[in-house]
Amino acid sequence: MNRRELVGLLGMFAWNSAAAQQGVHGSLVGMWTLESCVRTFADGRKQHPFGEKPIGRIEYGKEGRMFALLMRPGRRSTLAPGLELDGASEQEIREAVTGFVAYFGSYELDDASHTVTHHVQASLEPSWVGTSMKRHFHWDGAKLLLTRAVPGITDELVWERA
Repeated sequence: MNRRELVGLLGMFAWNSAAAQQGVHGSLVGMWTLESCVRTFADGRKQHPFGEKPIGRIEYGKEGRMFALLMRPGRRSTLAPGLELDGASEQEIREAVTGFVAYFGSYELDDASHTVTHHVQASLEPSWVGTSMKRHFHWDGAKLLLTRAVPGITDELVWERA
């Protein structure tokens, strides 16, 4: 094998390795729309924490950054449009916060364990800032399924490419 053939072979190996490494990463990259969020309790009960028709977006960027926004539709406010929650009642603030999830940060994938870890930089929920949230992922056709399991509760979110 001459030098030119060896360089070509090494280049092809490097391209194939990069493509293989980008496999899951590349397929996650982009904007996704929330189709459903189902919470299952240890006793088998199911709940839809963001309603039957949740509103949500999650985006994974090529550079390793991400954001997620999830909302229960039908939230109401007595405040005039454009005003902040400073003038809202405690109950109204509670409804607003419990019906909405918002955070951003970086992410990393582990193909072997089928997990994506969100490293939270900013969040509506202050206790999430600076944490890492691991989600298991798998595919159902073109849909992305993210699962969060904590003792006694499993949340499964189904996302469609936007």
